[in-house]
This record gives sequence, C-alpha cells and structure tokens, in this order.
Amino acid sequence: MRPERTDGTSGGGLLVPMAWMYAEYIADELLRTGDLMEPSTLEYRAGREALALTIFLSDGVVADALPATRMDELRLLTAYGSTWRRWVCERLDAAPSAVPPPDGGRDVPDPDLALARRAWRWLDETELLATDLDAIGPPPWEPLGTEGDEESVQVWTPAWQLGLPLGHLAIHLY
Repeated sequence: MRPERTDGTSGGGLLVPMAWMYAEYIADELLRTGDLMEPSTLEYRAGREALALTIFLSDGVVADALPATRMDELRLLTAYGSTWRRWVCERLDAAPSAVPPPDGGRDVPDPDLALARRAWRWLDETELLATDLDAIGPPPWEPLGTEGDEESVQVWTPAWQLGLPLGHLAIHLY
C-alpha cells in the first residue's frame, strides 16, 4: 500500500505489506483461539507461518471473519498427506515479483511476496527436533511389547511439517 500523498512528493514511498500482515494476523488468531501451543515456541511460529502462507497464497484474505467456505478450503489445503509443499512452491513461482507503481514509473518489488518467500524459506530450511510420527507404533509384522516402547523417537523435521498439522488442527478448532 502506498502512502496517501499523491502530489509527487512522496518519492515513490514505502510499500506496506498489508496483505501479508493481514494473513499473519488471521493465522495468529486461529492458533491463539485453538490454544494448542505457547506463542513463544518455534512450533507455534511454524504453525503461524504455514497458515499465513496458505491464507496469503489462496487468492488473498477475506475481510472480517473467515466464511465457512473459506475455512473448508483452508482445511483441505492443510490436510495431512496433501500436496501443500508443491502447491506453495508453484504459487510462489507463478506470482509476479514486482508491482507496477501508480505513478507509471518502474515496477517495484512486491513487499507482500517478499515476506511470503521469506516465510517459506524459514519453513523449508529450518529443522526442528520433533517426535517421529512414523515411529510411534511398531510395524504390524512385529510383536507388541518390544524394548523401547516408552521412549519416543525424535528426528529433525522441516518446520513446515510441524506447522502444517498444527495449523490444520487450529482450523478444525476454530
């Protein structure tokens, strides 16, 4: 969003990433309402970034409360086993990286998209130590009661793989 002055004295002005900030706000509200995790944790941040990215890339945000159809769309996009990672990469690659200024000058970088790309880099490149969900139960061919059942196996997991299910659960609880 450009400064309100249009008399040419703003010098191009600073673009404010309102769409991204609103998507982050909605994601934060969804997670806080669900009360699933302390807001100071990295897991919470992963959930907020994954939800904000989903909201931002799913054709923008809707003013006021999220309608039921929009919640259903977000629920489907964040479902476990979905193609969310590929969907995010495709949307980010297809998005124009610059926006034309209203004064007809040179295109300027889109600040919303820059923040969305930064969030994706953090989600994709940051690994968090988490319980290995694939190792929770013994394989069906092994007998129950084997050694080490009490201990949870932990693995380094990309942040988006923790944030996405957290966001999905928050949507269900909203």
